[in-house]
Amino acid sequence: MARSEALEAYRALPVPDTAQEHWRFTDLRGFDPDSFSADGGAVVRPESMLELDVAGLAFVGEGGVEIERAPEGITFAPLSEDHELLHELVGWDEKFAAHNAAEWRHGLLVHVPKDVVLERPLYVRIANSVEGGSLFWRLLVIAEEGARFSLIEEYTSATPELSAYSNAVAELFVGQAAKLEYVSIQNLSRGTWHFATHHARVGRDAELDWVAGGFGSKKGKTWIENDLAGQGAQSRVTGAYFADGDQHIDYDTFQEHMAPSTTSDFAFKGALRDTATAVWRGMIRVEQEAQQTDAYQESRALMLSPDAHAVPIPGLEILANDVRCTHGATVGRVDRDELFYCMARGLSRAEAERLII
Repeated sequence: MARSEALEAYRALPVPDTAQEHWRFTDLRGFDPDSFSADGGAVVRPESMLELDVAGLAFVGEGGVEIERAPEGITFAPLSEDHELLHELVGWDEKFAAHNAAEWRHGLLVHVPKDVVLERPLYVRIANSVEGGSLFWRLLVIAEEGARFSLIEEYTSATPELSAYSNAVAELFVGQAAKLEYVSIQNLSRGTWHFATHHARVGRDAELDWVAGGFGSKKGKTWIENDLAGQGAQSRVTGAYFADGDQHIDYDTFQEHMAPSTTSDFAFKGALRDTATAVWRGMIRVEQEAQQTDAYQESRALMLSPDAHAVPIPGLEILANDVRCTHGATVGRVDRDELFYCMARGLSRAEAERLII
């Protein structure tokens, strides 16, 4: 039933255009998600930008999910379509989320029971391998009360020249007094359109440390949403991106404070070169009952060429009266004084710029 409803919603919703506020700076003209093949491929294992000692390891491709190893005492396994928490945070009210809900076939369930602590991270690598193909990926993470662990997911492509369509959804549930470190790195080929929706719900006295990295892809949009749903919940989101050529990266973030005494800290930094573009739209919303909220967000973009372009759009929506909320955004070039300082000490201009970046 969920798939049929999602497919109906997907067909009814138009491809977003720049007349919509959240898509004003990301033009999808020329992109047709239905033009990409859904034919299966293999599960490939291209080189990773990460070298890690991990407790659990999974590889995902058009051909399915391969679990290479999983620690005892937890669930690290393919995701079932009938899981009770599936679609609770990400449904099908948005075009690309609806496409994912209708078409996903490969997903991973990570369920860490109460008070279980993992010393080494869990790692999953999602790789597109079919030229002109599509890969729909779904992740469901459940951290029960008192659980503590790290999860890393990396999006990559089999070849640097691959043309493909990537659509991902992640739903994260962080239970009472649990702590989740979630790292999501996107390093897809320059010919891949990438759309992703990541949504977390953080419970009472729980902590979520979130790291997002954007280094690949052609164009698309990534949604990041945190629900601070329990009193004393904490969320820290750190983002880093680098784009060059004609890449276009778009992040849309939302920090919603639903309970009192919650804290969120959001910082995105990136560098752009050539004619690359980065769009960041960030919103902090504090509900009426979320008194004593402490929220911060910042975006800093570094321009490395005259034709690079950054669009930061911070926002606040505060319904409570006992809060501390601040935000800031900067767009600039490499500081000339810092550059002179480094070069005066023997570094070349390229070395100095790299160090500053």
